[in-house]
Amino acid sequence: MQIYEKDYHKIIYADVLEGLNTIPNQSIALIFADPPYNIGKNFNGRIDRWESEEAYLTWCYQWIEQCLAKLKPNGTFYLMAATQNMPYLDIYLRKKMTILSRIVWSYDSSGVQAKNYFGSLYEPILHCVKDKNNYIFNAQDVMVEAKTGAIRKLIDYRKPIPTAYNTKKIPGNVWQFPRVRYRMLEYEEHPTQKPTTLLERIILASSNPGDWVLDPFAGTFTTSFVAKQHGRKSISIEIDESYLKIGLRRLEICSEYQGKTLYKPIKTYQQRANLTLFEETHGTSLYENNLEYS
Repeated sequence: MQIYEKDYHKIIYADVLEGLNTIPNQSIALIFADPPYNIGKNFNGRIDRWESEEAYLTWCYQWIEQCLAKLKPNGTFYLMAATQNMPYLDIYLRKKMTILSRIVWSYDSSGVQAKNYFGSLYEPILHCVKDKNNYIFNAQDVMVEAKTGAIRKLIDYRKPIPTAYNTKKIPGNVWQFPRVRYRMLEYEEHPTQKPTTLLERIILASSNPGDWVLDPFAGTFTTSFVAKQHGRKSISIEIDESYLKIGLRRLEICSEYQGKTLYKPIKTYQQRANLTLFEETHGTSLYENNLEYS
């Protein structure tokens, strides 16, 4: 295990169970957990597949228990999982927490999902709190445009005093954010990267500036990246060295790792855009260094 830290942003390079043991109990305001789904994804050589469904769920229950111990009494826990596993985790968690919302993250697909059945175009998220009478929810920070009469500037005449429809509302539990695509600036080399827009809604709604936010499966470190942007502190746990380097770079904890400069890999279309073109007559460069790094 190794710990990297700068400006209240900590990365724990370790297995999730080992990493969670280093965090004080009742110290975290918000946990966002996006674990491997046990569906055979390849995480840089680590295949996301347990011996059995029972073995996978037993592992999940172990780290979930540790996560709950780390939460403050008014803490909030968001959990993502595969659709086939979420029912088990839902039943397990509802005995220990209050599940406020069962969120559907709905997204588009550029490819064929299935040929002989209805393919999945969403991922479920549980929004849970330790104390249903005492938790953080900053509704004013996550308001969205109301797709009702407000858009048409209608008046609600049903009220004693006719009033214009509200233009803003709290989002419902179906969230439509696009998945991270290769050409997006935020894209990192990871098979299950979550979009910053998704994490922004969660972090703004369920934590306050200065709070500690924990991501036990950091991946591309989007949680801690967004937390930093919005004045929160963060702890991230990651077991893979390649993904660790993404976090060190994105959080600006260090510019080098083991003597090598950390940089965002150049995408194929950026390489093509960076080709130097020459005028036939003068041999002078027309375009040079046209890369834009994010």
